[in-house]
Amino acid sequence: MSNRTILTLGWQGRWRGLFAPLAALCLTCLLAWPVTAQDFRFSQFDVQGNLRIEASTILTYANIAPGEAVTAGQVNDAQQNLQSSGLFESVEVVPRGSTLVIIVQEYPTINRINIEGNRRLDDEDLLLIMTSQPRRVYSPSVAEQDAAAITDAYREAGRLTATVNPQIIRRSDNRVDLVFEVTEGRVVETERIAFVGNRNFSDRRLRRVLESTQAGLLRAIIRRDSFVADRIPFDQQLLTDFYRDRGYVDFEVQSVTSELARGRDAYFITFNIREGQSYDIGQITVVSDLPEIDVDEYFEAIRIRPGLTYSPRLIDNTIDRMENLATRQGLRFVRVEPRITRNDADLTLDVEFAVIRGDRIFVERIDIEGNATTLDRVVRRQFDTVEGDPFDPRAIRQASERIRALGYFSDVQVEGRQGTASDQVIVDVDLEEQPTGSLGFSVSYSSDTGTGLAISFAEQNFLGRGQSVGLSFSTASDSRGFDLSFEEPAFLRRDLSLGLDLFYNETNQENASFNTENIGFGTTLGFPISEYGRMAVFYRLSNDKILDVPSDSSAILMREEGSRTTSLLGYTLSYDTRNTGLNPNAGVFLRFSQEVAGLGGDNEYIRTTALASGETAIANEEVTLRATIEGGGLYMFNGNSRFTDRFFLSSRQMRGFEPRGLGPRDLASGNDDALGGNFFAVARFEAAFPLGLPDEYGISGGLFADIGTVWGLDDTSGTGGVQVDDSLHFRSSVGFSIFWDTAIGPLRFNFSHAIDTLPYDRTRDFDLTIEARF
Repeated sequence: MSNRTILTLGWQGRWRGLFAPLAALCLTCLLAWPVTAQDFRFSQFDVQGNLRIEASTILTYANIAPGEAVTAGQVNDAQQNLQSSGLFESVEVVPRGSTLVIIVQEYPTINRINIEGNRRLDDEDLLLIMTSQPRRVYSPSVAEQDAAAITDAYREAGRLTATVNPQIIRRSDNRVDLVFEVTEGRVVETERIAFVGNRNFSDRRLRRVLESTQAGLLRAIIRRDSFVADRIPFDQQLLTDFYRDRGYVDFEVQSVTSELARGRDAYFITFNIREGQSYDIGQITVVSDLPEIDVDEYFEAIRIRPGLTYSPRLIDNTIDRMENLATRQGLRFVRVEPRITRNDADLTLDVEFAVIRGDRIFVERIDIEGNATTLDRVVRRQFDTVEGDPFDPRAIRQASERIRALGYFSDVQVEGRQGTASDQVIVDVDLEEQPTGSLGFSVSYSSDTGTGLAISFAEQNFLGRGQSVGLSFSTASDSRGFDLSFEEPAFLRRDLSLGLDLFYNETNQENASFNTENIGFGTTLGFPISEYGRMAVFYRLSNDKILDVPSDSSAILMREEGSRTTSLLGYTLSYDTRNTGLNPNAGVFLRFSQEVAGLGGDNEYIRTTALASGETAIANEEVTLRATIEGGGLYMFNGNSRFTDRFFLSSRQMRGFEPRGLGPRDLASGNDDALGGNFFAVARFEAAFPLGLPDEYGISGGLFADIGTVWGLDDTSGTGGVQVDDSLHFRSSVGFSIFWDTAIGPLRFNFSHAIDTLPYDRTRDFDLTIEARF
């Protein structure tokens, strides 16, 4: 009809004057004629070209029944249905009288899959994220999805400009090779992370909170500073937790902008934040309308006090303590609800803990999915809740955090949903596992031990049981060592850690002219005794040898040469509030240990050590102050103490001195070997602070001062009958440190100067260590 209309208009344009009335009459007649669509009825269907797909399946997609009247539009719909099924490369539907001919060309089968142009990511890793597989039907849409997945993998690696183009190479027998052509592009780094709106904390301090990092000195080697967009929401949560933990209850991240540099090789990230004011805890009260609740008893369970900086973590810990008290009293469905009242005038928050009756909702079951290797019981034991217990959302969240802390999973999602009844909840645990084993090779050099080689293997989730297994072998120019360890963190399915250790060490002692050999095994059982306290009971059996003592050594060492067997039982008490205590800017670590030898073997003694360490951050957390006091004593029940049992100070314990560089010595001997002592004491003080260098360098500085000594011998009769001076003589040293955060760990460079020394002490002006700091 439209063609005719166009034709009529053309005639009107050409013969406007002569045929205008006649053209108008013809057009009116044409518009008045009825138009009917052509109908088809097919009694036969002829399907051609199909090799793998049954003709009945094709007719099902066509959706045309024999003998049914269909229009031309329905025939076209049949062709579209077949084409959109994703099974065919081309489809043609042709009516021929009473026969409907359907001609299809099936998609080919994938012969093999190749990835070309990838250097940064291995084929094996990329093939795991693909849906396309050899010997399956090729689908262009699936191939495009696989190309997008590969592109996303490169984005995670910081290569935002990577492109992936899927291509096919046709083979015989309707087969194709699927090739993904990869152009990796350059790494896009995070060049700068800035903050707008921060008044109380510097950019430097806030960057230490984030998972994202700026490009540093080793940007050509370290890729942790690559820009990853998925990290930004996590960084926002980390910032929020940081501020809320310090009383900034109104804190919010208002926006985050990620700007790509003009050269498309770097990102500039800016966090626009609003800090608000920091609030302290004001008045604390406990209320309840339940007759079985003693309000005073629940108030005694509170550990926080007015004046502390408000923190949601402290409130949650208090609620846990109070709800655990209710559980011990046999009270079910008791919940503690915090009610906060703001006092803007003095910037305090009054906290009222209301002990109420919670909803009668039970845990129907806990469903765990995604743990292909890890056993269900390893995940399930992180829950304090079991099937049939009252449902506590806080306990479920805490279990989720404990599962994440295991380090076995890259993603953990724990959510509750409606169960089979209104008072039932099903807890779904969706997991994504990650590798938990490591194999390490390292070469080291030390001025004390020479060049060394170390090989180590560690598996944190052995056979999916949550057990740790470690195997290490090390050798240097003058020493060899072997260690095999095993730990079960849930012995007897309780909060008991069982450790086993088998060791062998053969060493040419530092600052000594003889050798020692030590072989044995030990076992340890650890368990919590309080919120921050833990106790470990251990047993160790070892054979200790002193070998190859030269003739010019001290007469004391010559008398100690030989082998002794030590069988001892001991315990260690520890108390640790670092990063978990009431003050997020400070923490203490206390340790007290005793060993009693004499349960068989040759040695009979009691050995006691103690350590107290504290740390606090000042000046808006820019400066960190640390102090450590450490000491120990050895008391022999029978006989004299021995070199292998006495105390020495390492260069880590007493900076400014070599290992075994201070303490009693036999000055009448020819080699002046260190003898050690039955007692030691040392105090270390230091301050760490920024040096004003760009944050991406990861370099900061510090000052330190140490004072300590080793003294006391049972046998003081030295060479030639000369009495060895084992008196108490304190030494001291001062110095400065350079801290450098690197991919291999925080390196520490110590530049020391010994102040108080004795003539025979051995000092050291420079030391390099890999330090673990909290």
